[in-house]
Amino acid sequence: MTHQQHPLYTGFPAASTADEVLVGTDLTGKNVIVTGGHAGIGLEVTRALSKAGASVTVGARHPDQAALALAGIERVEVSQLDLLDPQSIDAFAARCLASGRPLHILINGAGASGGPARDARGYEKHFATNHLGHFQLTLGLLPALRAAHGARVVNVSSGAQRFADIQWEDPNFTDGRNLHLAYAQSKTANVLFAVELDCRWAQDGIRGYAVHPGVVAGTKLNSSVGDEALRKMGLIDEMGQPIIDPEVGKKTPQQGASTIVFAATSPLLAEIGGVYLKDNDISPLDDDEKPLTAQSIPSNVAPHSIDPQSAQRLWQLSEQLLKR
Repeated sequence: MTHQQHPLYTGFPAASTADEVLVGTDLTGKNVIVTGGHAGIGLEVTRALSKAGASVTVGARHPDQAALALAGIERVEVSQLDLLDPQSIDAFAARCLASGRPLHILINGAGASGGPARDARGYEKHFATNHLGHFQLTLGLLPALRAAHGARVVNVSSGAQRFADIQWEDPNFTDGRNLHLAYAQSKTANVLFAVELDCRWAQDGIRGYAVHPGVVAGTKLNSSVGDEALRKMGLIDEMGQPIIDPEVGKKTPQQGASTIVFAATSPLLAEIGGVYLKDNDISPLDDDEKPLTAQSIPSNVAPHSIDPQSAQRLWQLSEQLLKR
């Protein structure tokens, strides 16, 4: 699976925006679902895809609030979706299937960050939201993806995937140790899910991708760590304003959305799937340990994140967890 994990040299630099990536792309007649598509990077993804002609359904925990954020964007509807609630996920998928519309693009973009917590099943919330909820949703939408006769599933991951493999013996951190790895584990799971999805479903015309969008200081997700931590990471200045430096991964929301829409639409990926992308291109594989500093945000894909055996194992584990 790793032979495709090398850059294509697409011509889109790290500073490209979603609109720039979509120049010349006509998505008229294409149906898209974006989880969390009403805030932060997700809002920019929704806006850019709609501008290119797509019809977008946004999955949101609080539909009324999401609808306000999306006001004025054409061809957008909102549907209730709580990724920590299996019944909500099933209901969302059922509504989508009942519409009879094929699903051309699924962007699994909603995410949880912040301190430790668990869902009603006792599952660690980052793993449950960022991976397991999206896994259940994607499986539920499989008939609509097949009906598109050419579909893409894009999992929004993070460079944090470098810092933790799946904790196979205790993915929910029930012993309370190493909880600081929970977010990173969930982002690794996003990549492994894309790898195995592509392996299983490419024959049905469904390709899987994982994306590191860059770090956007103004999003709710990243802001949850607090201003002091953001300053220490070099993401905001003393006045609290975002520091923008796309070459090292510090981006605007429009720049952060670009690699997501690139993965979702680029013809350069027509024969490629099961890969992790950053900066509007396929990431190189990098097994060197690099610290996260204010000047450097390592984000190339680590070998453990695209390991095909781990990807298959995670799929099986995820199926088991959904049955409990």
